[in-house]
Amino acid sequence: MLMGRTSYEAFSPVWPDMEDFAGSKAMPKYVVSTTLTEDDLVTHWGETTILRSLDEVAALKETAGGPIIVHGSAALNQSLSDAGLIDRYHLLVFPLLLGAGKRLFSATDKDTQKLKLVEHEAYANGLQKNVFDVVR
Repeated sequence: MLMGRTSYEAFSPVWPDMEDFAGSKAMPKYVVSTTLTEDDLVTHWGETTILRSLDEVAALKETAGGPIIVHGSAALNQSLSDAGLIDRYHLLVFPLLLGAGKRLFSATDKDTQKLKLVEHEAYANGLQKNVFDVVR
């Protein structure tokens, strides 16, 4: 599981004790931050590693540890997308229009990125799940 500092600081006091997220204790966690220190990490949530740069994320991606899942972390997602480090997007579309909020993608000028829909599902409450692979 990969997250930015802000998401880590939001999740780490809560998720370790929640039954719904019990599996998160066993999976390795990586926090991308230039300011977080080892002393800031909680001790009861399993293995957590601080990554200091996108180069370290790219190196992690090259290991045989399986897919890297990002939870929350809007700014991190923008940086990962801009750096071409995302292979698959799991996007949830809620039946709700907001007047403001955090951008999913950065405003940087970059080439069009094609996606291939590989999974989709609609739920009775109007929520839609769309899974896209990045076409390279």
